[in-house]
Amino acid sequence: MTESRDRASLAAMVFAVLLAQVLLYPGVDRLVGALGATTDLDASMWFLAAEFAAFVAFAGLWGAASDRAGRRTPFIAAGAVGGAFGYLALAVLPGLASLPFGAVLGLRALQGAATIGAFSLAMTMLMDLEGGHGRNMAAAGAAIGGGTALGAPIGGQLYEVSPFVPLYLASVLLAGVAALAVVVDDRAPSGDRDSLARALAGLRRTPTLGVPYVFGFLDRLTAGFFALVGTLYFRSAFGLGPGATGVMLALFFAPFALLQYPMGILSDRVGRTVPIVAGSACYGLVVVGVGRAPTVELAGAGMLAVGVLGALMSPATMALVSDLAADTERGVAMAGFNVFGSLGFLAGVVVGGSVAGAFGYPATFLVAGGFEVAIALVTVPLFLRLDVGRTAMFAE
Repeated sequence: MTESRDRASLAAMVFAVLLAQVLLYPGVDRLVGALGATTDLDASMWFLAAEFAAFVAFAGLWGAASDRAGRRTPFIAAGAVGGAFGYLALAVLPGLASLPFGAVLGLRALQGAATIGAFSLAMTMLMDLEGGHGRNMAAAGAAIGGGTALGAPIGGQLYEVSPFVPLYLASVLLAGVAALAVVVDDRAPSGDRDSLARALAGLRRTPTLGVPYVFGFLDRLTAGFFALVGTLYFRSAFGLGPGATGVMLALFFAPFALLQYPMGILSDRVGRTVPIVAGSACYGLVVVGVGRAPTVELAGAGMLAVGVLGALMSPATMALVSDLAADTERGVAMAGFNVFGSLGFLAGVVVGGSVAGAFGYPATFLVAGGFEVAIALVTVPLFLRLDVGRTAMFAE
C-alpha cells in the first residue's frame, strides 16, 4: 500500500512539473512580448531554449549528487523551491526593474536549472520502486502526458486573461511539489557512493544506454518542435488564438497521457523493440503528415495519431533505461536520459525555429519527422543485439 501511495505521489510531482512547464507554451509569443521581446519567432525560440539549455547543464549534477548522498527527497524539494521562485521572478522582476530581455533569459535559465532537479529525481524515485520498470515508467509517462495534456488547454485559456497568469500558477505548482516531496519514502539504494566520478563512470560502463538516449533525444526533439513551431504554425496557418492552439496541442497530449500506463505494461510483456522501433517509424511519418494537412480538422486528426504513437514509445524507452542501468547508478542513468531529452527539445526549438525562418513551416515538419524515421531504421540491428529479455523485465 505504501509503495502504491508513493508511486501515485511521485507521479503527481512529475505531473505538476510538466503542467507548470507546458502552461507557457500556447501563447509563448505573447509572453515574450510582455517580457520585453521585440520579435515573435526568435524571442520565443530563445525563451524556450534557455530553460532546456539549463536542463542539459544541470540534470547530471542533480543526479550524481543524489546518487552520492544516497538521498532523493531533499534534492527534489530544493529544486522545486528554486523552480517556484524562478517562475515567480519571471512574473514580477521584469516589471519592477525594467529588465532587458537578455536578463529575462538569464532568469529563465536559473528557473530551468532548479526545475530539472525536481523533475529528473522524481522520475528516478519511480525507478527505485519495485513492481516492474514498465509499470513504474508508465506512471511517469502518464504523469508527463497528463501534465502536458492539461497544460496546453489550461495555459491557452489563462493567456486570454493575462500573459503573466501562467507564470503565477507555475510557481504555485512547484511549491506544491516541494511540499509533496517531504512525505514520500526515500528508497534510494545504499550502494557504493564514494565519488561523483564513480557514479558518472556507470554511463561509460554501460554504453548500451546510448540506445534509449538517442530515442529520448528524438522524441523530445519533436516535442520541442511542436512547442514552438507547431504552436506558431497552427496560429498562422489556421488563424487560431492561444485557446484554440492549446486545444490542438491537447489533441496530441491527451491520448499520450491516457495510453501511457497500458502501453508500459504491454512493453513489459512484449519487450521494448517493437514499441520503440516500429512506433518511432510510424510516429515520424505522421509528424510529416501533420505539416501537409490542408485543413485544421485533418491536422487535428494527425495530432491524435501522433499522441497514440507517442504513448506506445515513451514508457518503453524510459523502461529500457531502467533495464540497462545498475541499481546504484539509476540517478545518473535517468539524468543522462533527461540530458539527451533536453538536448533534443533544445534542438527541436532551435533547429525548428531556424528552419521555419529560412524555409517555412512545412520544411520543419519534414525535418522533424524524417529524423525519427531514419533513426528507427538505423537502430534495428542494435535493438536485436541488446541482451534484455521480456522475462527479465517482467520479473521486476
